[in-house]
Amino acid sequence: MKQYSLNILLVLFAVGLLCASYFGLMDSYIAIVVMTIGINIMMSTSLNLVNGNMGEFTCGHAAFMCVGAYVSSVLSVWCFGSKFGEALLPAWSVLFVFPVILLIGGAVAAVSSLLVSVPSFKTRDDYLAIISIAVNYMIISALENIDFVGGSRGFQGMKDTVWAMVDIFDGPWMLFWVINFTVFTVWVIRRFITSTYGKGVNAICQDEVAAEIMSVNTNKIKIINFMVAAGLAGCAGGLYAHIIGYVNPQSFNILKSTEALVMVYLGGMGSLSGAILSAIIFTGLVEVLRSQAIIDGLLSPVTFFFPDWEPSAGVIKWVVIPLLLVIVMQFRSEGIMGNRELSDLFPRLKKYYRFK
Repeated sequence: MKQYSLNILLVLFAVGLLCASYFGLMDSYIAIVVMTIGINIMMSTSLNLVNGNMGEFTCGHAAFMCVGAYVSSVLSVWCFGSKFGEALLPAWSVLFVFPVILLIGGAVAAVSSLLVSVPSFKTRDDYLAIISIAVNYMIISALENIDFVGGSRGFQGMKDTVWAMVDIFDGPWMLFWVINFTVFTVWVIRRFITSTYGKGVNAICQDEVAAEIMSVNTNKIKIINFMVAAGLAGCAGGLYAHIIGYVNPQSFNILKSTEALVMVYLGGMGSLSGAILSAIIFTGLVEVLRSQAIIDGLLSPVTFFFPDWEPSAGVIKWVVIPLLLVIVMQFRSEGIMGNRELSDLFPRLKKYYRFK
């Protein structure tokens, strides 16, 4: 039974979070932070499939989050909202339909990844990064010019779906879905990187030419890897849209992609454990930097010479976080975990999730 003990602990931890939120032991702010951590884990681990495990360099991962957010939002409002008229489906079906809506959003995002994966057949490194940034801007610009989804004004109405869940049972539904999809993401990535396809991805990372000589279908592997990563990012976007209740194309600009890049490189290239740890650290650091008292303390030496300078929390965020990344690259370029997992550092953990 020891191999199941870690899974049992994770289930108890998830149930504890849900109970704490339901009984008021966790306020709404903490619940949002926990959900943000879950979404960031989905983003960092999915991008790590491409930039870490496969060794490519893509900088537009937020584009797929954007596609998933908009597709899920439109389907959600169409099925359970009033924005397009009478709801298509009865409210009682929301618990069964909502996860399907998120998966459909992820599937569309996976298909849209072909805009990056197909050009990757002939490009790498800087050229692929430029293509991915271009795709990011293409998707944002396209959505800003589609009036059906609100254009540059954004799209809203997803809260009707959440209220439909609350009418069935007044519980922390979005926290429930975020926890489930975060676990689902980690499970899918874990299974994928240990599969035959995952071994092909690692072979491409080591030497693409040698992988082709050893009969690895590199083009097929790249497409599958990009689609898995983009699909999971699309699911994260759908969750994000329903938590906020509003989406705007500029919410998924290059800065959002940069956040995912920071988490990947902070945690360690190719390390699933590192991507999870860095997402937790990154989210915590961002929330800490929202405190004006902490900002004043950090900037006290600067404001001594420039007393009229009063930067906002957003400005400080994009000063401290890139600075942190520069420090990591200088003193620990491989990131927190490097390419290792927690089980490599603590071998006794292997027995908790590996069958004998």
